[in-house]
Amino acid sequence: MIALPETHPLRDGRTSSAPLVRAAMGERQSPPPVWFMRQAGRSLPEYRASRAGTEMLDACLTPELASEITLQPVRRHGVDAAVFFSDIVIPVLLAGVDVKIVAGRGPVLDSPIRTASDVLALRPIDPEALAPITEAVALTVAELGSTPLIGFAGAPYTLASYLIEGGPSKEQLRARALMRTDPQTWATLLNWCADVSGTFLEAQVLAGASVVQLFDSWAGSLSRDDYIRRVAPHSRRAFDHLRGLDVPRIHFGLGMGDMLDAAANVGADVVGVDWRLPLDEANRRLGGTKPLQGNIDPALLGAPWRVLEKHVLDVVARGAEAPAHILNLGHGVPPETDPDALTRIVELVHGL
Repeated sequence: MIALPETHPLRDGRTSSAPLVRAAMGERQSPPPVWFMRQAGRSLPEYRASRAGTEMLDACLTPELASEITLQPVRRHGVDAAVFFSDIVIPVLLAGVDVKIVAGRGPVLDSPIRTASDVLALRPIDPEALAPITEAVALTVAELGSTPLIGFAGAPYTLASYLIEGGPSKEQLRARALMRTDPQTWATLLNWCADVSGTFLEAQVLAGASVVQLFDSWAGSLSRDDYIRRVAPHSRRAFDHLRGLDVPRIHFGLGMGDMLDAAANVGADVVGVDWRLPLDEANRRLGGTKPLQGNIDPALLGAPWRVLEKHVLDVVARGAEAPAHILNLGHGVPPETDPDALTRIVELVHGL
């Protein structure tokens, strides 16, 4: 069975006692560890300088640059974890699908995947294609020392949405229609998405990531029944690629307040909660069984400090109801965020 290499940070002791790792394993930490989704990105002037003249997907696949961008928020904010700088469609690109990032819109496919023949033409990721990823992770882990790296991948439903819609979509109408009208093609596509995401996570873990997060951006468009029957099994399949690799797993999905229990049952150790649902209520819905991650409202990052400080302290207090708590946002850092607001949050929480 596959296992963590002896040189992995969790095995050689570099990150095994890190507060974020212990919290993800269900051990309450005081104060709670903190990191921010999308902390490596457009809110940082050093990120914009590093990426000047480089396309997004090229930056993700240039090991030295991806590593540098991953490290920037750790240096600036003093967060308790780095999150690997990548894009949700990188595994799809590595599997040979023609996808590009269009400024102001996001990932776009000129030839969406909408028929059974389209799906059958998809191929798995060639292991050699993962070399830029494993190199970037190794470079990053070598610099992080005792700070854990979080591996990142998009959940199967979110990847399928981009593939079917041909780009970002608020309602996923084509995706949800395919799910109901051609369930066999749907299941085959979701299995493929699960396998490319799972392979992508596995590569990051073997190269040194100490925690992973599966990110389901569009799951909130689904009914509870559709999620449980037609999506959750594929998210579990993605996590199943990590069998034998003893790393904590975080699942975060937007708009999943009514499906938290189902999200918790896909193989996740930690359940991420968006800003809509207070953490004490999320804990109640889960029966006090899971560590929680979240859920500062990103909209308040631009508010006066007294307002933001009060909100952060409230989130910490509500998170204390759960078995363990990782402080984060209820979604990603908005591009227009003043980086000093994030630094002040970290200093506030670390001083509790």
